[in-house]
Amino acid sequence: MNIVERFINYTKFDTQSAEDSQTVPSTSKQLIFAKYLKEELEYEGLEDVEMDEKGYIYATLKSNVKKEIPTIGFISHYDTSPDASGANIKARIVKNYDGKDIVLSEGMISSPSKFPELKAHIGEDLIVTDGHTLLGADDKAGIAEIVQAMCYLRDHDEIKHGDIRIAFNPDEEIGMGAHHFDVEKFGCEWAYTMDGGDLGNLEYENFNAAGAKIHIKGVSVHTGYAKGKMLNASRLACEFNAMIPDTELPETTEGYQGFYHLLGMETRTEEAKMSYLIRDHDREIFEKRKDFMEACAAKMNEKYGEDTVKITITDQYYNMKEKIDPNMHVIDIVLQAMQETGVPPKVEPIRGGTDGAQLSFKGLPCPNIFAGGVNFHGPYEFVSIQVMEKAVDVIVKICEITAGFND
Repeated sequence: MNIVERFINYTKFDTQSAEDSQTVPSTSKQLIFAKYLKEELEYEGLEDVEMDEKGYIYATLKSNVKKEIPTIGFISHYDTSPDASGANIKARIVKNYDGKDIVLSEGMISSPSKFPELKAHIGEDLIVTDGHTLLGADDKAGIAEIVQAMCYLRDHDEIKHGDIRIAFNPDEEIGMGAHHFDVEKFGCEWAYTMDGGDLGNLEYENFNAAGAKIHIKGVSVHTGYAKGKMLNASRLACEFNAMIPDTELPETTEGYQGFYHLLGMETRTEEAKMSYLIRDHDREIFEKRKDFMEACAAKMNEKYGEDTVKITITDQYYNMKEKIDPNMHVIDIVLQAMQETGVPPKVEPIRGGTDGAQLSFKGLPCPNIFAGGVNFHGPYEFVSIQVMEKAVDVIVKICEITAGFND
């Protein structure tokens, strides 16, 4: 099976995760695909293939040399985003893309004027949606690339490599993918998530992340007799949000700049609930951002009375750079692999998170490599076949270079 057949077959499985679920995985339909993947890995001849009760899949391509080589791993997630439907995906191939508008369906046009990323793929073969669902290249492209690379190494014994571990997990899109990942069972010295974007992306810096929950207690009385009595929690919620600088929002920042993001709010006169994302690449500034949110709550309480505003801040993940910096050989190997396969590297910070960040803090250094998908989480998502093939080349080359790591 070639990589195109493999990927398109994967997209036929609806694996959308759900944020409000209390189960693991968050949706039972993810397990249907997980079982299929397990059977496919067994069919392809991988060893130590297992799937635990939570849907985490592990497998091994055994070493073909006698000398001691570091065991490395490749990881991808199989859930798709809750932001758009993942059911009944109808993927199709646009051959030799000419740089013009792509009509996905009536009224749904993927245009380079709106999505300039398309221009980088003129002359390539693009897999697109029919405009009604996401595609699922995030991250089924990564899975297809890893499986294809393992099959290539299996069939080309002249390429020397050590034990290669692979793993596929659920629920990355809701921030839970690494929570139940068994690093000890995986047994790798380091690993790579194949979950990045376009050709050459290499990411080993991400946001430090926290979530803030705000609860505002108001006093509701009849509006005709409210003077000196009412405390409108809805109005206080607006006042709290107005303390956040307009220059420190997702829509006004880029690169290494952090932000506060009002994720949602529910308000009525007697009660308001708000949730925020707090993000920054710099750990020290990140801590100051959390302190600022606490100070905003304290200021409100000073003005309106003790316990009017309660804030709970929970750290979610940290910048993996802290764990990668002492292990820069992990990055050097990827850069060498990209150079030897003709891939121009684009080393960029992630303005978000990745399973690799959490895994790095669990003792598994784990940067993120491109999988080829563009315009994730919506109907304009696409992936280049040629970029997926390059990702396979990079995986194979990483394995080959690692075989000489201790020489």
